[in-house]
Amino acid sequence: MSQQQEPKYEGWAALAEDSIEGKLEWQEYKPKPFADDDVEMKIMYCGVCASDLHTMSGGWGRVDYPQVVGHEILGEVIRVGSKVTHVKVGDIAGVGAQSDSCLECGQCRKNREPYCDQGQTGTYAGTYKRDGPGKGAKSYGGYANYHRAPGHFVVKIPDGLDHALAAPMLCGGVTVYSPLTQYGAGKEAKDVGIVGIGGLGHFGLLFAKALGANVTAISHSESKKADAEKMGATRFIATHSGKEDDFKPYARSLDLIICTTNDESMPILGYLSLLRPGGNLILVGAPEKPLPPLPAFPFIMGNVHIGGSAIGSPKLIQEMLELAAKQGVKSWIEKRDIKDANQTVRDMKASKARYRYVLVNTANGGKL
Repeated sequence: MSQQQEPKYEGWAALAEDSIEGKLEWQEYKPKPFADDDVEMKIMYCGVCASDLHTMSGGWGRVDYPQVVGHEILGEVIRVGSKVTHVKVGDIAGVGAQSDSCLECGQCRKNREPYCDQGQTGTYAGTYKRDGPGKGAKSYGGYANYHRAPGHFVVKIPDGLDHALAAPMLCGGVTVYSPLTQYGAGKEAKDVGIVGIGGLGHFGLLFAKALGANVTAISHSESKKADAEKMGATRFIATHSGKEDDFKPYARSLDLIICTTNDESMPILGYLSLLRPGGNLILVGAPEKPLPPLPAFPFIMGNVHIGGSAIGSPKLIQEMLELAAKQGVKSWIEKRDIKDANQTVRDMKASKARYRYVLVNTANGGKL
């Protein structure tokens, strides 16, 4: 494919912090130069993640505008580099929240690419660092018509898995699947709690159940109790005020808690009280403001631990997708035409998603 024959890349670009108000603009942009280990696809579906809003608004830090967000990208492969062997033209493939890493450090060699010693390159808002034609180029995401990425971070979508349902698993799904498997959900951690019943939290419930755990949903009110039970929760804890009385009846009843909320005022001490000695509270939500100071004694006397987890490696994404296909795990989504991206962003900001929006590009074969 010559330079003149390359696809015309266009997407919804955030140009300033107020883009979160639904002020994205459709415009042309230049992707990274194609390398012999790259894969190019025409985008059929792209999930809408809270990270997209945090990034485009500058909530997580300075943004190099213009920025095309979206890192739950699924589409048809239209070009592969000479070094790519695991996908071919015509395959349906996906890219999650990471687009590159050094591929050489100890973490990368252990299939822990999100924790690369040299730092990861995000699928958007990143800069490619590895030697090659793309070095120094800016990464752009999936609110667009095409995507180009290093093949190492492209996964093949298993047969039998609905493409629209698979797209939001590429980030939202694996973000909770990763700590669930790392901390033994369904094995060492028989009783698992999921804090927050949103885009990430609903995946937490679905995958904790799929892994064989007894699942407890934890939310500030009962408004999503019925949904949580349909997703696999067998117990529901409503925290209401966040005070001790909300948690006391359930003290020391969980082995693992995955916390998906972005609320910096979350009642962390209450969550810790739910853990048995040796238990873990793992943060996957990322508040824009610092968490409050925590006393040492609950950790010491309870022998409980707090930690964090990022996204998942390509290998883990593939494993998760295979499990979803085998067990019939189904994302709870609402499809939106990619032409309606601005209204979708406004609705996402207003917390209307139940529980993941997926942008659909019908021109590329996506189905509303």
